[in-house]
Amino acid sequence: MENFKIDVDADGIALITFDVPGRSMNTLTGKVMDELPALVERIKTDDAIKGAVITSGKASGFCAGADLGDMASGLLSGSGDLQAAYDAGWKMNGALRALETCGKPVAAAINGLALGGGLEVTLACHYRVVGDSPKIQLGLPEIKVGLFPGGGGTQRLTRLIGVQAAMTAMSSGSSWRPNDAKGAGVVHEVVPAGTEVEAAKAWIKGGGKAVQPWDDKSFKLPGGGPYHPAGIQNFLVGNAMIRKQSYGNYPAVTNLMKAVYEGTQVPMDAALRIETRYFIKTLMTPQAQGMIRSLFLSKQELDKGAVRPAGIPQSDPKKVTVIGAGMMGAGIAYVQALAGIQTILIDRDQDAADKGKAHVEELLKKRLSRGQLTQDKFDALLASVVATTDYDQIKGSDLVIEAVFENREIKADVTKRAEAQLEAGAVFGSNTSTLPITGLAEASVRPEDFIGIHFFSPVDKMMLVEIILGEKTGPAAIAKALDYIIKIKKTPIVVNDGRGFYTSRCFGTYVAEGLAMLEEGYAPALIDNLGRMTGMPRGPLEMHDDVALDLSVKIAKQTAEDLGDAYVPIEGHEIVRKMVEDLGRYGRKNGKGFYDYDTKPKKLWSGLSDLATVTINDSTPELIEDQKRRLLYRQAVEVAKCWEEGVIDDPREADVGAILAWGFAPWTGGPITMIDQIGLKAFVEQADVYADRYGDRFRVPQLLRDMAAKGETFYGKFAGVKAAA
Repeated sequence: MENFKIDVDADGIALITFDVPGRSMNTLTGKVMDELPALVERIKTDDAIKGAVITSGKASGFCAGADLGDMASGLLSGSGDLQAAYDAGWKMNGALRALETCGKPVAAAINGLALGGGLEVTLACHYRVVGDSPKIQLGLPEIKVGLFPGGGGTQRLTRLIGVQAAMTAMSSGSSWRPNDAKGAGVVHEVVPAGTEVEAAKAWIKGGGKAVQPWDDKSFKLPGGGPYHPAGIQNFLVGNAMIRKQSYGNYPAVTNLMKAVYEGTQVPMDAALRIETRYFIKTLMTPQAQGMIRSLFLSKQELDKGAVRPAGIPQSDPKKVTVIGAGMMGAGIAYVQALAGIQTILIDRDQDAADKGKAHVEELLKKRLSRGQLTQDKFDALLASVVATTDYDQIKGSDLVIEAVFENREIKADVTKRAEAQLEAGAVFGSNTSTLPITGLAEASVRPEDFIGIHFFSPVDKMMLVEIILGEKTGPAAIAKALDYIIKIKKTPIVVNDGRGFYTSRCFGTYVAEGLAMLEEGYAPALIDNLGRMTGMPRGPLEMHDDVALDLSVKIAKQTAEDLGDAYVPIEGHEIVRKMVEDLGRYGRKNGKGFYDYDTKPKKLWSGLSDLATVTINDSTPELIEDQKRRLLYRQAVEVAKCWEEGVIDDPREADVGAILAWGFAPWTGGPITMIDQIGLKAFVEQADVYADRYGDRFRVPQLLRDMAAKGETFYGKFAGVKAAA
C-alpha cells in the first residue's frame, strides 16, 4: 500500500504507520480511502496479526481529516447521483465499522493532532493513547466548513461521552487538549510524547478487549437517549439552543442533531447508515459547498501565496519595525514575535512604547499559562521585542509598518522619518483602514516600495490581512508583503487602492444600512436582531459600537475634507455625530454608544428614541426575510461595485476577505458565492426592487447587468484570471 506501512513484531502486533507520501500532514485522500478497506481486511484475515496499533509517520500530526480538495472534485462534482454519492460517503464508514468488528484488538497511538476524519479513525479503534503535548488537538471541526462528522463521529462520540457533551463539541467544532480529552472520556490514556506506540502495544499484550462498548449487549448510552427521562431534555433544549445559535442558516447543525437523535435509537450498523445519508444530504447543500470552497479550499490557496507575483525571489523578513505601540501596533508586534521576527516597537515617548510591549507580554503569558510556551521560549520571544522612541533602531529592518492615528499629516511625518533609516529594497507598509494608499505614498521618496498592510483588531485573533496597492507600488513590494503575511500565519488578500479599500468600504455599508433602518423608524432591537439573523456576528448598531462611533465621525471628517463638494454623508451620519459630539457617546470603548455597557448584559440606550423615533416595532415572517435579504444585498452590491471599479478582482479574495474581515454571513460562502448561487439575473432584479424602494445605493453596476444578460457567474468568468495574469 502507498499510504500505510505494516510491520508485524514477534508478538504478532502489527504496527500500522499512516504516512501519505509527499505531504507534510496526513489527510484522508481519495487513495487513502481506497486503501482503507484492504488494510482492514489484512488485519482481519492475516493469522500472523494478533492485534494492531495505528500511528502516524508524520512529525506534524496524526491526521488533519478528510482531504476536502478530493471531496470537492468527487462528491461535489455536481452529478446529482445520490447513490454514487452515498456509496462514496459510505466507503470510510464501512471500512471503520469493519475495523472495530474485525475480532482483533486495535489501538490508536495518537502522536499528533487528530481532527475530523483523523479523530474518527481513532474512535473506531478499541483503545486510544495520546501523547502529552500542548501542540496536540483532538476534535471534530467539520461544522466550521458547513459539514458535520461523516466517518462515524456522530455515533461513536455520542456513545462515548453522551448526547449533551458530544453535541456541544460537534456543533461548535471545538477541540480538546490531551488531558482534557482523557477527562472527557474521548481517549483512554495520556502518556509522555514519544511513548504512544509502546503504551498502545502494552494494552494489547495485557489482554486488550477487541469489542467496542456499544457492541456489548449491556451497553447503555451515557446520560440516556431520546426516550430516557433525562436524555430527552438534551434534544428539547438542544433543538432550541441550535436554533438560537444558527438562526436556521446552517443545515449542517440541524442535520447533525437529526443524525444523533435517530442514530442513538438503533444499533451501530443502522446508525452509521443514517449518519451517511444526512452527511451526503448536507454536503450537497449550497451552504456546505460555498463554505468548503471559501473557508477551506480558497483560504488554503491564499495562505500558500496563490496571488504572489511570479518571478520574484522568495524573501524571509528577519527584522520588522512597528511604529505606533497602541493596541493595534502591540498586536502586530506580538504576532511577529511568535513568528520569530525581531521587532522594533516605536512610539512617541518611552512610556507609550513600554505600554505596548507590556501588552505583548500579557499575550505571551496567556500562552505560557496554557503550556504552549516554555519559560525559556517566553523569555526569548519577549526579548525579541524592543520598545523604544529611537528611529535609528529601524536600521536593518526588512519592513516597517506604521500603525499610528488615521491622520494624513501624522502618517506623512512618520513615513519620512522611517524611510530615512531604510535600506534600498526594504518595504514601508501603512496600516491604514480608510485613507487611500496612493495619497499617503506622496510623502514617500520610494513609492514603488510603499504599500498598504491593513490588519484587523484584535490582531492576535483576526486572521485576515488586507494588502493594498498604490498606483506606484511595485511587484517586489507586493511579494515581500505577502511573504511577511504568510510568515506570521495570517491569510492575505491583495486589493487595489480606493477610499476604504475593500473591507472597510463594504463593511461600512452594513453599519450604514442599520442606521438607515433606524432613520426609517425601525426599533433598534429589531435592527440588531435582524442583523444577527442574517448570520452576521453582531447587529449593525452593536457592531458600530465595537468599532467606535468617534472613529466613524473622524473618518467622515477626513473624507469630507478630501472629497470636498463630492462628499455625500452616509445614512444616519447626523445621529452618530450628535451622539459623539453632543453627548460624548463613543461606543463600547467608553461604555456609552447605542448601548450602555455599565450593566451585564449590555442594554440599548434609552435616549436613542429621542434621536430616532420608533414607528416599526413589530415583525412578520415576511418582513424578517425581506429585511435580512436587504442587509445582505446592500453589502453584496458594494462588493460588485468594488469589482467593477477594479478594487478587487479575484472571487476567492472577495469571499474569504468578506468572511474573515467583517464577518459576512459565513453560511453564504461569501458575497460573490451568494450572488452566483442566487443567480445574477435574480440578484439584479431584487436589487432593483430595493433601489426603487430605498435609493440608488442598491443600484447594481453595469457589470452585473451584462453578466446577468449572458448567464455568467463570477467564479465561471473570473476564477483563475488573476493567476493567469
